[in-house]
Amino acid sequence: MRNILRPFLSSHRSRAHTSRYRAMSSGNGGYTVTVSAPAALAPVPDTASEKSHWVRDGGKGEPRRFVNPWESAYDFTFPEMFKAMMHQKPDTSPPTVNVVKPEFLSSRTGSRALRAIWLGHACYYVEFPSGIRVLFDPVFEDRCSPVSWFGHKRFTRRPCDISDIPLIDCVVISHSHYDHLSHPSVLEIQKHHPSAQFFVPKGLKKWFAECGIPNAVELDWWEDADLTLSKQTTDATLASSEKTTMTVRISCLPCQHTSARTPFDKASTLWASWSVSSGGKSVYFAGDTGYRAVPQLPQGVDDWGADLAHLPVCPAFKQIGEHRGPFDLGLIPIGAYMPRHVLSPLHSNPYDSVEIFKDTQCKRAMAIHWGTWAVAEESVLEPPQLLKRALAKSGLAETGVFDICDIGESREF
Repeated sequence: MRNILRPFLSSHRSRAHTSRYRAMSSGNGGYTVTVSAPAALAPVPDTASEKSHWVRDGGKGEPRRFVNPWESAYDFTFPEMFKAMMHQKPDTSPPTVNVVKPEFLSSRTGSRALRAIWLGHACYYVEFPSGIRVLFDPVFEDRCSPVSWFGHKRFTRRPCDISDIPLIDCVVISHSHYDHLSHPSVLEIQKHHPSAQFFVPKGLKKWFAECGIPNAVELDWWEDADLTLSKQTTDATLASSEKTTMTVRISCLPCQHTSARTPFDKASTLWASWSVSSGGKSVYFAGDTGYRAVPQLPQGVDDWGADLAHLPVCPAFKQIGEHRGPFDLGLIPIGAYMPRHVLSPLHSNPYDSVEIFKDTQCKRAMAIHWGTWAVAEESVLEPPQLLKRALAKSGLAETGVFDICDIGESREF
């Protein structure tokens, strides 16, 4: 039975706090699915209520579009971006990144650890020790494009199909770009996992409703929701009844990016990073983000050198670490950063990524946003090489702190 979820009030934290919304389902092994506002508000920065990332008509009401409200951001126009990106693309000839078949836990009680499986690009499947299963930014198509015959094509095969994933309770979407939000993929998830709840940034609920998916909750930056799965089990022989409950806290958090699905709807929906916590374990999903805007420089100039140390960095990540950290695991982007002067406001290079890792107070991290589509100019194997240098520059171990892995590989934390 499809879930029916009334709109989540995301305009004011006080209204969200006092409201409760339920979505019932017989799926997910007979669990009842409930989405609610948290009983207690999580800490937020003093400036969160200003909604400085909103652009309103007449300065009032709901936003008509969104902006990055920091000095670290720069907004290129679509023609400027298109012109700057019309250059030679990197060689994607194999061998590139190894792909292995994922090993999913077959039951909810299979591990006491936090277990994470990289499914390519920004897509991660996380198995929490509580039993909750969360899928981040699922795109399973061969091309990240509005059509199947044109656009960026995978240079590494997908490790599995959606139908291979045994359980999906929650799907978290960072923003509307095609390499993070796929229409065919979300429909396939709805087909195989009709009880799965989608959590999306503000403005995207309408898109999901138009896709025929009513069970989407949209949140603004610094807003939270609780997803609870509960099941009553009765033993007729012993005349006893036992209730099983699993809860996950979903928190929508800032990042420095943008959104669009056409040249004409830029920034009409919000972009976000996310915190997901359950069973005593927490994950920070950075999604897709820049860290600072770097000017065009002569070739070979280190943009993290002393001469450019004055460049503003996005303050949101230190706020996230202060108010929501520390995190057991960070999923942080390291790729799609060249040409640097164009993409730095939107995408992190590995040096930026390590700073985000430190700012958000992640204990460990895994690299995302690389190894799948050649959407920028750097060599497809350069990001992990630069990551090691960036870790060494920060005095961090090259392995065991902020790692890479094969597509399809699982790690425990």
